Amino acid sequence: METGGNTEIYLRARDLLLGLGGDYAEAVRRFAWPRFDGPFNWAVDWFDAIARGNDRTALWVVEEDGSQTRHTFDEMARRSDQVAALLAACGVSRGDRVMLMLDNQVELWESMLAVMKLGAVILPATTALGPADLLDRVDRGGVRYVIANAADTAKFDDVPGRYVRICVDDAPAGWVSYREAYGVDAPPPAHPGTAPGDPLLLYFTSGTTSRPKLVEHTQVSYPVGHLSTAYWIGVRPGDVHLNISSPGWAKHAWSCFFAPWIAEATIFVYNYGRFDAGALLERIREAGVTTFCAPPTVWRMLIKADLSGGPGRLREVVSAGEPLNPEVIEQVRDQWGLTIRDGFGQTEITLSVGNVPGMPVKPGSMGLPMPGVPVVLVDPVTGERAEEGEICVDLSARPVSLMTGYQGDETRNAEAMAGGYYHTGDVAVRDADGYIFYVGRTDDVFKASDYKISPFELESVLIEHPAVAEAAVVPAPDEVRLAVPKAYVTLAAGWEPDRETALAILRHARDRLAPYQRVRRLEFSGLPKTVSGKIRRVELRGREERAAAEGAALSEWRDDQFPELRS
Repeated sequence: METGGNTEIYLRARDLLLGLGGDYAEAVRRFAWPRFDGPFNWAVDWFDAIARGNDRTALWVVEEDGSQTRHTFDEMARRSDQVAALLAACGVSRGDRVMLMLDNQVELWESMLAVMKLGAVILPATTALGPADLLDRVDRGGVRYVIANAADTAKFDDVPGRYVRICVDDAPAGWVSYREAYGVDAPPPAHPGTAPGDPLLLYFTSGTTSRPKLVEHTQVSYPVGHLSTAYWIGVRPGDVHLNISSPGWAKHAWSCFFAPWIAEATIFVYNYGRFDAGALLERIREAGVTTFCAPPTVWRMLIKADLSGGPGRLREVVSAGEPLNPEVIEQVRDQWGLTIRDGFGQTEITLSVGNVPGMPVKPGSMGLPMPGVPVVLVDPVTGERAEEGEICVDLSARPVSLMTGYQGDETRNAEAMAGGYYHTGDVAVRDADGYIFYVGRTDDVFKASDYKISPFELESVLIEHPAVAEAAVVPAPDEVRLAVPKAYVTLAAGWEPDRETALAILRHARDRLAPYQRVRRLEFSGLPKTVSGKIRRVELRGREERAAAEGAALSEWRDDQFPELRS
């Protein structure tokens, strides 16, 4: 590795944290976020510095049929140079917004590095998005370039705009062929001169009562901020790291890009079409995976599989995305002798609270504040610090890992940063030892199978159906997914609350929502409201929770009751 300047500063901070893996108190005492005097670019100042001439495996992708590809660090540096040359030839320059709509494929990692090397801005997008979602993202994101697979190019036919379209596979008319990059003998691009505060990433994340928020991150907030994530995972140089996450979401960048490569570890990806716990465990053992991150939904499926084969070479196992059930921790500990460590972060901020390696784990706790992250609990009524309240970050000691803000939304920014704190919207309680335990959301957003669900987005689709006069979506407890979206619907005049109507509404929603947003249950009902006419979702949520706890039957329709909806 060639060190010096920014690379040396970054390396010292990383080695300090990873070297103190078993001493949380010392890490809190000694760690400080690295600061750079001049320009900083993670792809150039860090990745290329560790990658040039490095023949260790950086990316290892195994497909469901067993076929696989491996790419060394040096290959990834050179391939991203080639892609950067192609993008530059297309006109990409510093500050331009580039949408990446790709699966778990080498081109995703190449493109992320290449866009960074040019000083441009990455706008990740899941392939589950449809034309309406893409229209909004292209417009509000100021997208000037799109990189997508051939299977998704048709989605952009109805997305107008003067943006350059680049296709990874056989390029249709009007699209530039990505493959042209591989025929270029490209030297490393010059440092783009990006300042630490320049934008690098734009993520859309769901809100409760309006369009998705647009989160902006800088050249340091994720690339440097994820030092905390690498520390929490416990990943080390030479490790093989597997994270279960889909491209397009922030968690993918967290643990399938930044954290492992910060640690000079191999990113291992298992590409499956349909989740199979047994097959995943087999791949983990075959590949010698050493560190593993998965949402509770996956952990709950794994413990129902046969764990008797052992953990293979697994050393560290973590979970994030939603609260982890204590019984899951106990079962894995009993059978594998490993403790799943929970952690808390958001699209807006990297890992902020966690159970780090070597720290005693209290079942049900998300852990302690990360070094360099001033997490406090604030009473939402008084605005004072408390032992139970909203999880906030003290802005008087603002961490590098926090977003710039919500782009183009000063109202939301003011709310999120009110009173000298960044407000996460999550409520927790802290015990006498400082451990933080999650309580719930301050708003109506909920998680289903690790995906954040905005009731407003689902309700907006439901109400488009002529049978629906009003709708409210709440989480219904589910043994596997933790929760699934359930819609309470007030019917328009002339419609009957019968099977035919339920099928029509569920099919309507299914055709217009991404798979992770599907309405799984539906009940015809009047909606409880405040005096001012606002729907009281809290009452509906309470009803669902009570019914689940008591095993009470509800007069609802479930999507698995309809063979017509099975795909």
